[in-house]
Amino acid sequence: MENEISEIKLKKYFEVTGKALEKAKKHIHKKAKKEAEIILDMAERYYKDADYFRKQGNYVNAFGALNYAHGWLDTGSKLGIFDIKDNKLFVVK
Repeated sequence: MENEISEIKLKKYFEVTGKALEKAKKHIHKKAKKEAEIILDMAERYYKDADYFRKQGNYVNAFGALNYAHGWLDTGSKLGIFDIKDNKLFVVK
């Protein structure tokens, strides 16, 4: 069903957010290192929380945590903290 969080859907979102997290780490704007550290720390914490929830079988909270993680990354991209042009993984300027 479209309104359920399946294991397959959750796996897809883990992959997308994981790729975005790794890409953001490699594309930090040189004038925004401090801000990038804060954003990456929060995104990584939410990503790890999502994994914890997934392992507990709590797909709803896992999905929510992934969305928070990716939201932090999108914010960094939109504000120019990450120098990224990839509009498939990020909201870009």
